[in-house]
Amino acid sequence: MKRKEFLQGIGLAGIGTLISKGPMNAEILKEGGPLPPNCTLIPTETAGPFPLDLSENATFFRQDVREDRTGIQLNVKLRIIGANNCEPMPNARVNIWHCDKDGLYSGYSQQNNQGQAGLTYLRGYQMTDANGEVEFTTIFPGWYTGRICHIHFQVYVSSVYAAISQLTFPIETKNALYADNAALYTKGADPLNYTQDNIFSDGYAYQLATLTQNAETGGYDTFLEVTVQGSGVTGLANLEPETGGQFKLGQNFPNPYNTQTTVPFNLTNKSDVQLEIWDLSGKRLAALSETDLPPGDHRIEVDLKSLGLQTATYVYQLQVSNQYGAFRQCKVMTAQGN
Repeated sequence: MKRKEFLQGIGLAGIGTLISKGPMNAEILKEGGPLPPNCTLIPTETAGPFPLDLSENATFFRQDVREDRTGIQLNVKLRIIGANNCEPMPNARVNIWHCDKDGLYSGYSQQNNQGQAGLTYLRGYQMTDANGEVEFTTIFPGWYTGRICHIHFQVYVSSVYAAISQLTFPIETKNALYADNAALYTKGADPLNYTQDNIFSDGYAYQLATLTQNAETGGYDTFLEVTVQGSGVTGLANLEPETGGQFKLGQNFPNPYNTQTTVPFNLTNKSDVQLEIWDLSGKRLAALSETDLPPGDHRIEVDLKSLGLQTATYVYQLQVSNQYGAFRQCKVMTAQGN
């Protein structure tokens, strides 16, 4: 299985959307600043002036998006919940992208963003785990004229619905970070407040992330709970057209798991199947295959120890091949204790 085909399996290659607008301790993050009100839809915002499409490039399936960019380490955690029931939404695809410490975006060269075409820094995507959470390692962004410091994010709940928004940070804490690291952030304090920013001037309560120091990394942690359309726990995954009506992929159980777990699925027609295990940096680690399976309910038992893998959070992809073609879908198996 090629990496590009894996990305097609998680619905990020050629996806069509209707746009409706190291590890961290969640308890510590909650203490670092006000959390947004619970279970209110995240405001819809523009994708930004540099919305490089992540869907066609295998480079971007990763947790660490820094590449060669220098700056203070920022651990980002987003928790995605469904507006219908305020429960976590697993298996959603989350993209983030932002400027570097000097206010430049990768992927484009324009008058105010010269020399960045073909570069890929500070962009990436992950899939939410059983807690509805994704984590990224990046640098704290700088700012540029006309915009307050911010991070863009996009949540693909399914291939027929995605939400785009942005997050920002407490002004005093952010400017203290810039001041304490003036040798890196040479532009100094961010001159704008929320009301002066053309995105957050109409409100920012649901987009204000926490920002707390991390003694272990010497950097900062940030956290935001994001509410999108749909219901938690199951989300809209069953609506995915990527399966071509040939199968239904269930959530592994138990989930979270320890060393063993079971992946259930249902076949519409006689098919060959392959279950692949991928790590969160987009590397395929293992594959289990079965041939000539009849229509109906099936299970694949996964023993991480026998596969030579550590207990961790992985993405699992089921590929179903039959006379009608090859079809793929992915979900996340969450390690116990994560």
